[in-house]
Amino acid sequence: MKKEYVVKSIDSAPDGAPYVVVSLSSIKDLKEGTQNPQQPPFGSPKVMGFSNMGDMMKDLNKMMSGMGGGMGQSGVTQLKLEMHEYKDMNLSVGDKVFLDMTKAESLGV
Repeated sequence: MKKEYVVKSIDSAPDGAPYVVVSLSSIKDLKEGTQNPQQPPFGSPKVMGFSNMGDMMKDLNKMMSGMGGGMGQSGVTQLKLEMHEYKDMNLSVGDKVFLDMTKAESLGV
């Protein structure tokens, strides 16, 4: 399967490791206009009120899962690239890229 994407953002590793996180947006989504240009980049802000620390800790997982794991970026594919891979590819925001996925053949081992 081969899919076409556009580089949406390039971020450094959150833990300071020598890799970058490349966020990709589907060309199909961009052409169909499913991503609202007036929407903030991380979705709509959500505010949750807490009356005590116990409630905050109890609802923390609910709040984080509401963000969708990718900071609320729906329809975004993220790749983790080592620094040498990133430099070799010479990627920048707005570049068109292709991902080609194939399933490894198993021999029933």
